[in-house]
Amino acid sequence: MNETKLHDLIEKMTLEEKAAQMSQVVSSFIHKGSSDEKITGPFAGMEVANEDMTGSGSVLGATGADNLRTIQKAYLERSRLGIPLLFMADVIHGYKTVFPVPLALGCTWDPKAVEESAAIAAKESAAAGLHVTFSPMVDLVRDPRWGRVMESTGEDPYLNGVLARALVRGYQGDDLKNDQSKLAACVKHFAAYGAPEGGRDYNTVDMSRRQLMEYYLPAYEAALDEGAELVMTAFNTVEGIPATSNKWLMRDLLRKEMGFDGVLISDWGAVQEAIPHGVAADNRDAALKAVTAGLDIEMMTPCYVQHLKTLVEENVISEALLDEAVLRILKLKNKLGLFENPYRGADTELEETVMLSETHRKAARETAAKSCVLLKNEGVLPLRKSQNVALIGPFAESTDLMGPWSIFGEEKDVVSVRTGMTEKLDTEPAVEKGCDIEAVLPEQLEAAVEAAKQAEVVVLALGEHSEMSGEAGSRTNIKLPDAQLQLVAEVKKLGKPLVTVLFNGRPLDLHGVVDESNAVLEAWYPGTEAGHAVADLLFGDTNPSGKLTMSFPHNVGQVPVYYNSFNTGRPKDQIDPEDRFASKYLDAPNGPLFPFGFGLSYTTFTYSSLALSSEVMEENGTIRVSVNVQNTGAVAGEETVQMYVRDLVGEVVRPVKELKGFSKIHLEPGETKQVVFEVDEESLKYHHSDLTYTCDAGEFIVSVGPDSRNTEEGRFSYSPAGRSGQE
Repeated sequence: MNETKLHDLIEKMTLEEKAAQMSQVVSSFIHKGSSDEKITGPFAGMEVANEDMTGSGSVLGATGADNLRTIQKAYLERSRLGIPLLFMADVIHGYKTVFPVPLALGCTWDPKAVEESAAIAAKESAAAGLHVTFSPMVDLVRDPRWGRVMESTGEDPYLNGVLARALVRGYQGDDLKNDQSKLAACVKHFAAYGAPEGGRDYNTVDMSRRQLMEYYLPAYEAALDEGAELVMTAFNTVEGIPATSNKWLMRDLLRKEMGFDGVLISDWGAVQEAIPHGVAADNRDAALKAVTAGLDIEMMTPCYVQHLKTLVEENVISEALLDEAVLRILKLKNKLGLFENPYRGADTELEETVMLSETHRKAARETAAKSCVLLKNEGVLPLRKSQNVALIGPFAESTDLMGPWSIFGEEKDVVSVRTGMTEKLDTEPAVEKGCDIEAVLPEQLEAAVEAAKQAEVVVLALGEHSEMSGEAGSRTNIKLPDAQLQLVAEVKKLGKPLVTVLFNGRPLDLHGVVDESNAVLEAWYPGTEAGHAVADLLFGDTNPSGKLTMSFPHNVGQVPVYYNSFNTGRPKDQIDPEDRFASKYLDAPNGPLFPFGFGLSYTTFTYSSLALSSEVMEENGTIRVSVNVQNTGAVAGEETVQMYVRDLVGEVVRPVKELKGFSKIHLEPGETKQVVFEVDEESLKYHHSDLTYTCDAGEFIVSVGPDSRNTEEGRFSYSPAGRSGQE
């Protein structure tokens, strides 16, 4: 259908029909016989149930090819103009085949693997009849108290942007209309949702506009540049105004400056939440502010349905506001080919074939192994398949390994650690729970200690229940629960080699674990193939290659702690250690326990011969940065080589390091490869105090290494013609 016909369709629509297109509800409001509805937000206090929402233009949470075909058919039969429904859902890190949580996907540093995970999620979801996924979440995160860090790819704007592009490509492909194995991607949460005060979900966000531009917007911009079709608003405030009601944020920044002309949808209930925020008096006021700000679709509150019609009739707003929103919604439906085929993708036979297929499981297993990060290894790993192993802990046999936002995955399909290890070992491991996640019984602990006494090596499977992180999963204590720390302490007393595998959705305070363990593997929530992936790593069939994309603090008192921080006027490392008056803690280091980019391997890599092609970068020029990386160990491995840049003197304060490139390489034992990066003017640009995005003349440090802490450095100057200093 061409755009002229879409305009003609809008001309025929009543105000009620337009408001309905701009409203989204769960499927039970559309069709009473619908099933498999996944509820991902609160109903309490909402007035949707009191409204006639049967004409709503989109549905969230429903799934299943037969179910969605039934809902669509019934909807079209009563639709006066034959406009099809859009089906949307939270497909965050897999549909039936669940991949690692996004924070873990980030730790792969592998855009191709991340893109493939999204493509597989799209293929399974589309076969089930879905059209849109509320992913990727590209919020930059620095505070592990916030449970939703698991849904981000980490603390760095550059890497988040690279992976945002990969996810959008995987979901959408090149042709949404003709490739029915794809979904439209919805970037979220606009904007700065990842910076709530105190790490408390839905809490106030307050930052400078320059901070927003410099660190929080780049990943959104990358996703939109890749063609993401939708954007979701955030729950938080931006400059004192809730994002969903924020005209500057939506119309000026997102629409005008960033050039986004796709569909803008609220998060669950966010329009009505303008009332408790204190910027709207009632539902009418909330609807007025949201539509004026440019919000196209209201999710799960009735403000638009109740009040848009009367706001137009009373000349408070122009009908053109509704028309522009409805046009964007119809354009999306048209891009998906729904006017020609309202049952797009929904295929029961294909559904049975693609869900949890062998190919999809294999990809999930490989990606999960790439996402795990080896934090410590005192020679105890890899395990030998002939060893007598005790597997102990609340996650030894658990299938709660998919993590939050795996709403369509099923625990019955998850491979446990016990299953994965048993397939590797010559003799089945002794398995004891040792404790529950947050409680311990004496008999549990006693049985675990007895099993450990008989073993050559002990593997502890510890972590967070999936409900302990994710949305509304904020915590002030980010240690493992005391019950698990007690288990670690008791097993440690035996003096046996101790390997700890962690399943969690955030960086943890690992005191009580890391010093007591001979090896620590951060497995995050690995997904459907968790047990296989972890066993592949523990026994050396796969060499760990994951690298952290979020720093691990020494303790929660350091939070937020992140690698690309400012130096301050009294930097600790440039002042006498005995001098009290430096920027430091009296009781803890400044830096994290494990820094951004960190991750060990079963082999070792040596960096040497860092070289710059020139000591001066001229205007529009580039500098080649090369380094030799050698595998100095006995087994093949993958290394993620990271390049950072520092602007020594800026017009505003600049970070001590900023990631500007990375390269993942495979090296056989003894093999050396030269890795080459290019630094150009774009690598040096930043937002100045007047928000212009440009670079300064001056001195720069470029550093290359295996993580953000351990790097080799070189220097160059940038000298554009006719300029000097910070102009």
